[in-house]
Amino acid sequence: MKHIMKSLAFVCLALVAIGASGQQYPSKPVRIIAPFAPGGGTDFIARLIAQKLSERLGQQVMVENKPGAGGNLGSEFAVRAAPDGYTLLLVAGSYTVNPSLYKLSFDPVNDITPIIQLSQGPFVVAVHPSVPAKTLNEFIELARQQPDKFSYGSSGSGSITHLASELFLEMAKIKITHVPYKGTGPALNDTIAGNVQVIFGSVATTLQYVKSGRLHSLAVTTPKRISAASDVPTVAEAGVPGYQVVLWHGLVGPKGMPRTVVERLNREANEALKARDMEQLLSTDGVSAAGGTPEQFQVQIKTDIERWRTVVQRGGIRVE
Repeated sequence: MKHIMKSLAFVCLALVAIGASGQQYPSKPVRIIAPFAPGGGTDFIARLIAQKLSERLGQQVMVENKPGAGGNLGSEFAVRAAPDGYTLLLVAGSYTVNPSLYKLSFDPVNDITPIIQLSQGPFVVAVHPSVPAKTLNEFIELARQQPDKFSYGSSGSGSITHLASELFLEMAKIKITHVPYKGTGPALNDTIAGNVQVIFGSVATTLQYVKSGRLHSLAVTTPKRISAASDVPTVAEAGVPGYQVVLWHGLVGPKGMPRTVVERLNREANEALKARDMEQLLSTDGVSAAGGTPEQFQVQIKTDIERWRTVVQRGGIRVE
């Protein structure tokens, strides 16, 4: 009997080890929490990677939208889930802004397990054609000479478009008036109409109006130029050295996920990002594939949280 009990104990320990190692992961459907409403960029990326991971993991990967509180509602739900790899969270760059603007009930760094950065893309710095500046440097000089003449639109106080614009103004040493809107669409529409003169817009929403002549692009905010507008310089090239803001999306899970599960998800997501159709699919949202290790993504999250905290503190920015 003692021998049988020892054998059973060994088998149980072996099964636990197999489960913890993630060798049988996933054995049931996986869900990705998208902390914003359907139809936006976060939802688009979530559904795209869910489809690709479903194909590669052999289990259905579903997207569950949990919008509210600037993305904090869905984020809190996901980080409080069991750390077994079956509840994941699709985060955007705004995830790194929220710690400076909201009193969070979770630690945005220590309560998560970074898995992979999925996408990357720029803001396009665009102006209404009535602005007599062909280059970013020319606009900076105009703003210095006539500080009360220009205004810029954002998707709301405390939004990442607001903070990216404020960081630019700080580094360029100019001041122009901020006009917050309830979303990117209204801000873009008012820029096209000339009610405000400047916007930091996404490629997907802004570049079409640049091509039609209704807006004029001055720069992109990424470290390198983008293929969709290769003639448009970066902000750093065009007059503000050191400035860069990358729009990104990535996948994280709750704290304490098994390393083997993280490695499996990272490996499959990296391979999915290399698929032939991914470049075309991502380009429809104005972004490109990122990829990389969990550690690299963790550095990105930490760096952005500290950077935006500094911008918020210096600018006295509050959520309205």
